[in-house]
Amino acid sequence: MEKGNPQDPLLKQVLPVAEEEVPLSSYTHDPLNERGAERTPGILQKYAGRALLIATPACAIHCRYCFRRHFPYRPFTERHLDAAFAYIRREDSIREVILSGGDPLCLTDEKLVALINQLATIPHVQQLRIHTRLPVVLPERVDDNLLAWLTETPLPTVIIIHANHPHEIDETVIKALAGFRTAGIFLLNQSVLLRGINDDGDTLIALSERLFTAGVLPYYLHMLDPVVGVGHFAVEERRAKEIMAEMRSLLPGYLVPRLVREIAGAGYKIPLF
Repeated sequence: MEKGNPQDPLLKQVLPVAEEEVPLSSYTHDPLNERGAERTPGILQKYAGRALLIATPACAIHCRYCFRRHFPYRPFTERHLDAAFAYIRREDSIREVILSGGDPLCLTDEKLVALINQLATIPHVQQLRIHTRLPVVLPERVDDNLLAWLTETPLPTVIIIHANHPHEIDETVIKALAGFRTAGIFLLNQSVLLRGINDDGDTLIALSERLFTAGVLPYYLHMLDPVVGVGHFAVEERRAKEIMAEMRSLLPGYLVPRLVREIAGAGYKIPLF
């Protein structure tokens, strides 16, 4: 963040502002109906073939646009964890488990290793996905110990980081991401389209190019989820498509993320462009 700049695009992602208190009729506390997708405490299943495990409610930072800002996190006890694994074992259609939260890298290495090792004993679980912002906001978390056990995990692993602006990818982040690549981890990035932060072609083009320098491919560009308190970040769909057209005209296809909207009850994220 640039000291003394109240319009800094990184600061605006985490700074609480009065606009969050403005009520909007179309914004709800659970726009994606995640409570309805909860199969057992800690397990969400919104799409076929995969299940999301909320490994922890903890995050390194509180993004003000977070779609889970009102999610009713509960203490995740051993009993809950046992029930979550029992569900995954029982549902043999689940081929991929997604560790999310919160941020799963907020767990200690020991807890994370134990969790992943248990997943690896389930025959029908073929791949692991980890959604994390820590390599971007706390790259020191990616240390030798973490990389050592990731290298040894038997499950093919994809890590999806979360960066919205090219200024988030500095040399310390690039070094951390290089460690993941050395460990054989496939890296993708997802962003959220945010008014006043990255709602222009130049910024998102620079982000894609910076990600590629760090060995990460752009994956999704999410339209804002309409959760209470985030309306001031919203970008119109028409403007989003204009930005995507600009990106397609100036970037190779593999550096253009997919513009998507998530709709409660849909079987997949809806492509918009």
